[in-house]
Amino acid sequence: MKAKSAFVIGAALGYLFGTEKGRARLEKAKGWADEKWHDPRVQERVSEVSSTATQFAKQQASALKERTSSGSSSSGPEVDKPPMGL
Repeated sequence: MKAKSAFVIGAALGYLFGTEKGRARLEKAKGWADEKWHDPRVQERVSEVSSTATQFAKQQASALKERTSSGSSSSGPEVDKPPMGL
C-alpha cells in the first residue's frame, strides 16, 4: 500500500512540475491561495488569532515564572547525578 501511495504522489508531482499544463495548474493554485491570503477578512482573522496567541503565551510565561520561582526547592532530578543507566 505504501508503494502504491508513493507512486501516486510521485506521478502527481511529476505532472505538476514536469508538464506545461501541470505548471499552469500549479500557478493557478498559487494565485488562488495568494488571493485568499490577502483577503481582508482572512487577514482580520489572522490578526485576531495572533493577538490571542500572544496573550496566551504571556499568561503562560508569567504562570511558569511563578512556578519556577516558588518551586525551586521541589524534589526534581538532581543536576549532579547522571541519569540512571549512563
